[in-house]
Order: sequence, then structure tokens, then C-alpha cells
Amino acid sequence: MDATELRALQAPIKQRYRDDPATARVAARAEARLDPGTIACTVPGWGGETRAGLHPAAGGDGAMACSADMLLEALVACAGVTFRAVSTAMGIPVRGGRIVAEGSWDARGTLGIDRAAPVGLTDITLRFEIDSDAPPDKLARLIETTERYCVILQTLKSPPRVVLAPAG
Repeated sequence: MDATELRALQAPIKQRYRDDPATARVAARAEARLDPGTIACTVPGWGGETRAGLHPAAGGDGAMACSADMLLEALVACAGVTFRAVSTAMGIPVRGGRIVAEGSWDARGTLGIDRAAPVGLTDITLRFEIDSDAPPDKLARLIETTERYCVILQTLKSPPRVVLAPAG
């Protein structure tokens, strides 16, 4: 797909959102089914089901997906698609590359060993390794624009209000 095809594809969608902003609100949903008799859950997704369980640092055996890794996977997936859309729109040829997210979490926090230890990923780094002949300033602008429009990156940078609904 080139920039002209992308613009033609998105033009009517953008116009609909301009005409009726309420239609731009997109619902997102995920669920986890609790697996009986285990400390695990199954998450249905686009590519099939993923079984998530304890990380080895919290007592797991490493056979199931770690939620922290899944969060980073969502980040690189969103950044990758956004990067490709932005590079297409900007007409910047990109042969390939990788987007790598890395972070760490303190197992003492999640295991309740130290109340001062944070629970959750901290210090996430997102690295772009791009194969392109584009000048460095154009690549920098491309990455800045990707940052601006990447839904998952912006969600992590400005966390949403999260409401825990009562059980029932």
C-alpha cells in the first residue's frame, strides 16, 4: 500500500469522524477465563488462545505467557503498525527492521515481600531498529509521529482511569 491508497482508504473514515465525533469512540474488550485447578487463565485473542500463568520469578515454570511480556508485545505491535502507517503516509521507504520493548518489574512488590517495592513494569524502553535509507532527521520525525499516534504507548504514558467493577 502506498500513501495515496492509504489516504483513499482512510478519507471516508476520517470524514465520518469529523461529521459525527461520537462514531470515533471505539470499544475495546478482552477477557480471561479462569482455568480450574491452576494458577492460570486463558485469554482468547485474534491469533488464538493464550494461556497466562505465573512468571518463574513468582513461582511459575515459564511454560505459560507472562502478563508483563504480553503488555510489551501489545506495545511493540501497536508501535509497529503505527510506524508502518506513518511511514507510508509520509512516503518514507522502510525495508524492514525491529521495534523492541524492554522493561523490568520487581518481584518483591508482586509477591508482597516489600510494600515499598513497586508492583508493575517500570522503566520501559522502546527501541526502533529501522532498515531505511531515509536521512536521520526524517527517521527521527517518523519515530516522533509514531509516538504521538501509538494508542498503547500513549495509554502507558498517560494512564487512563481504571474502574474495578464489583463481582457479580
